[in-house]
Amino acid sequence: MEQIFGNIHSVESCGTVDGPGIRFVVFTQGCPLRCQYCHNPDTWEFKDNTKMSVDEIMEQYEGVKEFCAGGITVTGGEPMCQMEFVTELFKKAQEKGIHTALDTSGVLFNKNNTEKVDELLKYTSLVLLDIKHIDDEEHKKLTKHSNKNILEFAQYLSDIKKPMWVRHVVVPGITFKEEYLTRLGQFLAGLHNIAALDVLPYHDMAVPKYENLGIEYPLKGVPPLTHEQALEARNIIMKAYKEIREKNK
Repeated sequence: MEQIFGNIHSVESCGTVDGPGIRFVVFTQGCPLRCQYCHNPDTWEFKDNTKMSVDEIMEQYEGVKEFCAGGITVTGGEPMCQMEFVTELFKKAQEKGIHTALDTSGVLFNKNNTEKVDELLKYTSLVLLDIKHIDDEEHKKLTKHSNKNILEFAQYLSDIKKPMWVRHVVVPGITFKEEYLTRLGQFLAGLHNIAALDVLPYHDMAVPKYENLGIEYPLKGVPPLTHEQALEARNIIMKAYKEIREKNK
């Protein structure tokens, strides 16, 4: 069988924030979004990457599997830009009983043509869905793209009962607003496949990386979100979530 190659930025063993357990993490190269707080701007362009085959990835995993019992996560960049590669990787992984997690923004989802994504999801144990902003116009300002496909993808995953972790970065002055957090909670209340909600506080640790790449950091001067603010944001989301759920009982 002909090998399928992926455009890979890097791989990392012993990842602890990329799904359940300690995981082997594959960072794909290339992303259509330009999130202002992105901490991997070096994964944006569809070039300057390493070509790796599915077998090469699996071989690397086999070398560290004792330390990465949680499974394999593919992130990015945007892994859905390379659906055939990720599908083949996840298929090989699940044949060996390995848990697979897809960390995606869902921006490439097209509800009118789901054949390829259905094939990918067949071999995906868990989707980590990054919802950047619940408001479409604000989402365009934050990422240069609409959130329409992303929210439709979330609903689709709920409809097919695919387990999902929702991840939401809370940024002072952008997403750290009661109106938006409430709307997010209300939207999530309509989904029935959420296994976890990760409210991630914005940080500015990527600033040196932007400087090294010669890219202006879009959120210069925005302070990191505090732990207390992150808890407040999560409480607002969950309050709205629970209120809707109670109404719909």
